[in-house]
Amino acid sequence: MHEPSEHGDGRAVDCPLVGVVATYLPRLSEFAFEPGLVAAVDQHAASVRDALVRPRRGAGRGPGWSDSGSVRREDLADYVLGFTDRLAEAEWTEPVGYDFATLRLTAVCWLVREHDLLSR
Repeated sequence: MHEPSEHGDGRAVDCPLVGVVATYLPRLSEFAFEPGLVAAVDQHAASVRDALVRPRRGAGRGPGWSDSGSVRREDLADYVLGFTDRLAEAEWTEPVGYDFATLRLTAVCWLVREHDLLSR
């Protein structure tokens, strides 16, 4: 995978998260009107975070496992590339409402916002 180019301030300009955030971040504003949406996005965010964040040291996982519990921009970007590649292979189109994919991509936006991944 090629490294994203960055502005002088460290922000990735060709990171795949930028496009996902541009498309799906506005859906977070629907939280105020759809309480069930908050729960669904929270569950998706937890699933993605669990897949990306390694357990703390001492949990029997070996060297290199993080104790920070933070989602890294590079890891989330790789996840998004794989996820969106699978959606393209399946010829997925965004529905009017929510399906698994839109919930997952909205959850990615929530993680980006909560971990401030596009500003560093």
